[in-house]
Amino acid sequence: MIASSAMTNATSQNENLSPLAVVRAKIEKAAKTAGRNPDDIELIAISKLHPAEAALPLIAEGQRVFGENRVQEALGKWPPLIKAHPDIRLHCVGQLQSNKAKTAVELFDAIHSVDRPSLIEALGRAMESTEKKPECFIQVNIGEEDQKGGCDIADTKAILQQCRDAGLPVIGLMSVPPLEVDPAPYFALTVKMAHDLALPAVSIGMSADYELAITLGATHIRVGTALFGHRE
Repeated sequence: MIASSAMTNATSQNENLSPLAVVRAKIEKAAKTAGRNPDDIELIAISKLHPAEAALPLIAEGQRVFGENRVQEALGKWPPLIKAHPDIRLHCVGQLQSNKAKTAVELFDAIHSVDRPSLIEALGRAMESTEKKPECFIQVNIGEEDQKGGCDIADTKAILQQCRDAGLPVIGLMSVPPLEVDPAPYFALTVKMAHDLALPAVSIGMSADYELAITLGATHIRVGTALFGHRE
C-alpha cells in the first residue's frame, strides 16, 4: 500500500507540472544518468506554427531560448517579444534560403542549418555588412536522405573550412536522423564527428528523443511538441 500510494503521489505531482517543468525535469534526469551537468544542455523551445501568445507562459516560467523554422514567421512573431524581453535568444533551426541570409543574421542569435557554399557566402557577406555574428551549426545529412537538407558526411570538414574562411563562427554540428528508426547511431555519429572536428556543440534531439540525445552527448536540444502541443 505504501509503494502504491507513493506512485500515485508521484503521478499526481507530475500531472500538476507545466509542460516546461516536465521537460526540464526529464533533462535533469537524463543528464544525471549520463554523468553530465544539466546546465550544459540548452533547451531550445521550437515555437514554429504557434502564435506569439503560445510562448508567453514559457517566457513567464523563465524560458529564454526559442527556435523558428522560417524567417518570415519569426519576423512576424518575435520582434515585439524580444523588445519586451531583451534577454531572449532566437535560433533559426529550419532550412535557410540564401536570399534570406541578411534578415536571418539580423534577427537570429544562432543558425543551425548551414550546409552549402552558396549559403555560407551569403551569410559571410551579411555578417560583414551588419557586424553581427550569430553562432552557426553545420547541418549534416546524417541519414544520407535525398529529401533532407544538410551537407554530405564526407563534405563536413570542407564545409567547416569554407565557413571559417568566410568568417562564420561555427560552434557545432546539427543533424536530424531518419524517421521511424533508432536515432541512437545517428546521434552517436554526429557527436563523434563534432569531437573529431574539435567543435564543442551538438544540436540533436527533439520531443520524441531528446532524453536519448542527452545521454549520447547533445549540448542543444530542439523541443516543440512536448512544450507547445500539436498545432491544429
